[in-house]
Amino acid sequence: MQDFNGKVAVITGGSSGVGRSLAFALGRLGAKVVVGDVDKAAMARIGSDLAAENIDALVEHCDVTSPDSLNALADKAEQAFGGIQLVFANAGISAGESGAMWDYSQKDWQWCMNVNLWGVVNTISAFMPRLVAANQEAHFVVTGSGNGALLVYPDQPIYTASKAAVHAITENLHYQVTAAGSPVKVSALFPGPHVVDTGLFNSGRVRPQELKKEIEGNASGISSVDDMKKMAAEWGIELQTTHPDEVAQMAVEGLRNNAFWLLATTPETDEKIRARAEMILSRQTPVANMVGA
Repeated sequence: MQDFNGKVAVITGGSSGVGRSLAFALGRLGAKVVVGDVDKAAMARIGSDLAAENIDALVEHCDVTSPDSLNALADKAEQAFGGIQLVFANAGISAGESGAMWDYSQKDWQWCMNVNLWGVVNTISAFMPRLVAANQEAHFVVTGSGNGALLVYPDQPIYTASKAAVHAITENLHYQVTAAGSPVKVSALFPGPHVVDTGLFNSGRVRPQELKKEIEGNASGISSVDDMKKMAAEWGIELQTTHPDEVAQMAVEGLRNNAFWLLATTPETDEKIRARAEMILSRQTPVANMVGA
């Protein structure tokens, strides 16, 4: 897709982090932006900020764990702007788990899978039939993570499992639309190449009441990227970060090239991916990776 002017882009989890940056990147290129989110404070901010730049936008409450909520968002997008050409299944959270997985709260597993995994499934169900039926150039983009899709880091097993499943779904969706000869393109977006400076580590702010635990906050003790930097420094690691705007620009350039892999890596990450493939092919016993190592 070379020209985003006049295109309608729907972004779940769109009021903060990578979603917010996508909204502005596309809006500045002339796209009409539909933001769906559950974070009321962030929704209010992005609504006024998009208006300040005269970006044609609609900001609506949308809970990706609810198929009805996503279908309502799709209906409102079409009512406001007509056909949809870009969908970003971007909403995601971190459960903040830490320690042995056999000690985790079932509520952490449920919440993370409800948002990260079922959120993608529900977004596919709500939007893909509309994109396929329109039979025109369109993109469906799923925000995944290298943690799960490409590598396995040992410190967030719930998140890692959710993103491994998300990538399998994304790749299969690509195979299916390709086999069907559909003009809809599917892309896998991997924020990076470094840890992205977003509110992911403070996901508890939008945790639903029914899945709250007796102890509030992240068991990991990490509630921000700054916390993660401090913890990494204790291990002698200088943690590098990536701004969400860089991720959005990488995604836009990838979409212009009809790329499936919207992925930026470092030489160190590439080596880890090669080592993982070699480990599997040579049947080596896995050795844990460390973030930033």
